[in-house]
Formats: sequence, C-alpha cells, structure tokens
Amino acid sequence: MVYGYSLIDELALVMKELKQNIVRREPAEQIMHARLLQMATSAVTKNGSESEDFALWEEPYKQARKWTPCAAKHSLADEEPDEINNGFILISANGGLNQQRVAVCNAVVVAALLNATLVLPRFLYSSVWKDTSQFGDIYQEDYFVNYMKNDVRIVKELPPHLQSLDLEAIGSQVTDMDISKEAEPSEFVKSVLPILQQNGVVHFLGFGNRLGFDSVPVHLQRLRCRCNFHALKFVPELQRAGSLLVQRLRKVNAMQTEMDKQLFGNNMLDTAFSAENHDAGGGGPSRYLALHMRFEEDMVAYSLCEFGGGEEERRELQAYRETHFPALATRLRNATVSPEEQRSLGRCPLTPEESGLILSALGYPRRTFIYVAGSQIYGGAPRLRPLTRLYPNLVTKEDILTASELAPFKNFSSRLAALDFIACASADVFAVTDSGSQLSSLVSGFRIYHGRGRAPTLHPNRKRYAQVLAEEGSIAWGGFRKRVRQMVEEYKRVSPRPRGRSVYRQPRTPGCMCRAAGDGSVDF
Repeated sequence: MVYGYSLIDELALVMKELKQNIVRREPAEQIMHARLLQMATSAVTKNGSESEDFALWEEPYKQARKWTPCAAKHSLADEEPDEINNGFILISANGGLNQQRVAVCNAVVVAALLNATLVLPRFLYSSVWKDTSQFGDIYQEDYFVNYMKNDVRIVKELPPHLQSLDLEAIGSQVTDMDISKEAEPSEFVKSVLPILQQNGVVHFLGFGNRLGFDSVPVHLQRLRCRCNFHALKFVPELQRAGSLLVQRLRKVNAMQTEMDKQLFGNNMLDTAFSAENHDAGGGGPSRYLALHMRFEEDMVAYSLCEFGGGEEERRELQAYRETHFPALATRLRNATVSPEEQRSLGRCPLTPEESGLILSALGYPRRTFIYVAGSQIYGGAPRLRPLTRLYPNLVTKEDILTASELAPFKNFSSRLAALDFIACASADVFAVTDSGSQLSSLVSGFRIYHGRGRAPTLHPNRKRYAQVLAEEGSIAWGGFRKRVRQMVEEYKRVSPRPRGRSVYRQPRTPGCMCRAAGDGSVDF
C-alpha cells in the first residue's frame, strides 16, 4: 500500500491505470481518404433516388442475355473412353478452394489431351489455408466421375501395381518448375507424354495455372467448361447450408433461379420462415449485394503495398512474409519495391474504405444489405469501420447462420469458402475488389455462364481507381462519382473473351457459350 493512501484510494488508482491502458490499446479507426469519406458519408444518405442513371440492380446491356451455356453439349461420341490408354494422371493441387478448382478442370483437359485416365485429384495442405479437406469433402465424387465419363476416364485411386511406386524416384513427378505457367498443350505432349508412356503414370505436384487458354482447341476448351460449370457440384451438406444461407439473405423460403438449380440441385431447402428458423438471419431484405473483400493478411502482405499503418504495419507484414512467403521476403531484402508504384500500377487490394467509396459513388443507398465474403479482414474492426459508417447493414455467413449450423465446416477454410462462393454467385449484384482473386474470377464467370444475362458484376479497374484517388485533394464529389461510374460501366460491356483472359472468368468463348445471332441462328 502506498503510504498516506487508503485501500480505497489505491484501488481507485489501479482502476484508473487499467482504464487508461484500455483506452491506449483501443485501435483507432483506420482511414486513408478522409476527405472523400466525409463527402461519401453525406452522399450515401441521398442515394437511391428515382433519377439515378446507373443500373444498381440490373445488367445494363441486353446483349448479355443473347449468350447461353453450351458446354453441356458433348463434343465427342456418346461413349466412354477406352480403358486402354497411355496411363494415369495424378494431381496434387495446391492453394485454397478456388485455386484447386481451376487445377482440377485443367487436369481434366490434360488427361484428355494425353489420352490418359485421371485419378480423382488430391488437395495439398497449405500453411496459409490450414485445411485438410480432400476432393470428396467438398465435391460430389460420383457425380463428377459420371458427368465426365464420356470425355475422360476418371478413377478414385491408382491401381495396386502403381501405388507402391516411388513416383519421384522413377522420374514421374512433375512440379510447377518443370512446366511453364499457362503452357501450351504442345508442351505437355512434348515433355510429359514420353514420361507417361514409359512409366504408365505421371504425378503433377502443385499444378497451379499450368495450362494456357488461347492455344487450347475448342473441344478441349469445352471440357474445361463442362468441368467447372457442370461437373463440380458441392456435397449435399454444403448445398443445404448454402441454400439456407441464401434463403435468409433473400428472406424467401424457396429458391427461384437457374443459378439456384445449378448450385443446390435437389438439396434446396423449402422451409417456412418461422421465428425459430430465421432468428439467426434477422429480417433481411429481398435482395442483397455480395462484396468480396480480398483484404486478408496473406493478400495484403503479398501485394507489397502500404495501407497507412506506418512502421508497425511494415514490421507485421514483413514478419508474415518471412513465415509464409520466404522467397518473396528474400527478394525484398535484395531489391527495393516502391509501395507507391505498386499502388499506381493497380496492384494493391482495395481496403474496405475504398470499396465503400465505390459503392457510394455508384449510388447504392445507405440501407443496402451487403454480404461480405472472405475471411478475417486485415486490421479488424478499425479497418472495417469506414465501410460500416457508410453501409451499416453488413453481414457475413457467421451473422446469418447459427454456430451449430456452421459447426460442420469450422476449421475447414475451403468449406467455409464454398459457402462464400454460393452466397456471391446467388447475389443480386456481386462486387469485386481484387481482380487477381480466384474466388472473384470464378464467381464472375459462374454468374455470366448461369446468370442468363441477369447477374450483374461490379468490377473496378484498380489502376484507374488509383489515379482517381491520387487526386483526392482537389476532386469534387461529382467528378469522383462520374469517373467511378465510367470505370465500372466499361467492364459491364458485353463481348467475347479477350485473348489471354481466363475461360473460368470470361466464358463467352467457343466451346463454352453460344451467342444468338440476329437471324435466330447461333454462333459458336
């Protein structure tokens, strides 16, 4: 006890000190664009008027409805491939749910190209994603095998005489270092086929983005789309949970669209919305916007950008790189990378604040119901607060589904990501914040393919957006709004897949989608 103080006085001092520590530790709201945020806060309350000239909830171009799915049509004879072929293709796909999905469909194409049997893909454990899920935990194995049976032979495991082989020792293991990124089919024929013919098996380890797009023949391109848009169905457990999630977001008790049929199949829940089964979701509106916030620590660290957090942020992100991206961390020690240049080139993921500024400039009113996809936002609540200041009706799957409903998927990041995929694909509007994200890419493509021209996606050009933000000190709100709208509207224009672009993201291409011509005939 301090001399001259009573016990009550000493307790009061302790409580005061504790309170001061709590106040000191409370993180401040993280704001990078204070002037624009202030203008947006005023504007967002006026948004939603009848005079708005931006199509908030609709696809503005009717040409989008002329494109229809075509990949379900068989390109080959309606008979199963011969069991006698060049051998077996085994892949161990890296990354998270969406990277692995791309690897699976690319593997289908490579197996067909090399006249081989595909072994049901395996998923590698990642120190970033920390998920032990395998193919059958996420996708329906039998449906996948049966749907693709007329295109490529698929088995669930290697035959016994090949299981005991050390594939690396006999030269049958092919890593991402051995195949060019987005390689042409001829590279697989030249470098992989001889190994397959000699050993009867090839194991692709990693298989991240190893097959290109432009040089792939139409009949093989179709296999990609048959796989991605038709053959890969989530397991019933995920379909039922996803159905419940979307119903609560829409506040309806039955699925209604072609998209729903593709996502949920026979596992669409049809339950009355009584108080008991809707408590977790509150009283959501009939339509919602899904926002994919790709602002997790891994993306933020990998971008090499800075986000206003000063020296503490720099130390924290470098420590993350040292652990999860050691090659990148080493490169940084030997070379200087300018965060400002990264931002000017459009290589920085958008912060929640920057995403909110776009939505407010497009005219979405403050009451808009927004589903936020993604895992933990880097910076937590202080980083998210500028967005919630503009749009307080933000929810995640954790807000909509109860703890018991989410329990089967807890600690499985890929299965949780599948629920985000479903909610984003089903949304009335899907807003992308990072063009490099596989989830954004795959969901955008899924909405084009199955959306029947009624599933708009908002896609900002980050490089152009960075130029607009660089003028923050002088730009008026009217000018900011005009340039943001022009930027987003340009992406909405309907056109065939540009050269070099992913079929999974832009499926308006021969083998995937058909376009109705003016005379009633069909192109492609």
